[in-house]
Amino acid sequence: MRILLVEDHPQLAESVAQALKGAGWTVDVLHDGVAADLALCSEEYALAILDIGLPRLDGFAVLARLRDRGQTLPVLMLTARGEVKDRVHGLNLGADDYLAKPFEVTELEARVKALLRRSVLGGEQLQRCGELVYDLGARRFSLNGEALSLTAREQAVLEAMIARPGRVMSKEQLAAQVFGLDEDASPDAIEIYIHRLRKKLEGSAVRIVTFRGLGYLLEAVEA
Repeated sequence: MRILLVEDHPQLAESVAQALKGAGWTVDVLHDGVAADLALCSEEYALAILDIGLPRLDGFAVLARLRDRGQTLPVLMLTARGEVKDRVHGLNLGADDYLAKPFEVTELEARVKALLRRSVLGGEQLQRCGELVYDLGARRFSLNGEALSLTAREQAVLEAMIARPGRVMSKEQLAAQVFGLDEDASPDAIEIYIHRLRKKLEGSAVRIVTFRGLGYLLEAVEA
């Protein structure tokens, strides 16, 4: 799951990004509202974390443009403004949650998990594909009741696929979820992760099917 973090304070942005990356998410970091607006138009994210006091275009304006385009991804607003009127304004524009500075990174992580659980899993804690189960709160996959050992990249691919049941995902779409803006997002690398995941799913009733020219589908095999 790919997150956009927009914060104009470099040190805060770096510490938050490192914490989120350490929890297994792919994180893009931007420092102004215009860059954020462009990224939200062209990239696919599971969630956006927006500071209000951004240069060039403030967080309220970025949020308003996002919602005007009909984009429904959850947005968590960060602000040093504690006034109720500012929180109300952000919520009326379509913000899903609000966190005032200073904050504990652990609280931010908990709020991110809650927002993703509601938006990606429809409020459920667990996502299932046959014998494969994903626990969003723990950020953990299990297969036949046993923990599935995955690298960060493998986990990102599998998260993207299990979150879109019945949907064929192209290499480009998967790469967009696995790699950040500052990384070499080679779609061909996805083939390597798919190969490794297939090896780890061997012997189970869950498989990854290739649709030539289209992409990959995660499915449970009927008995």
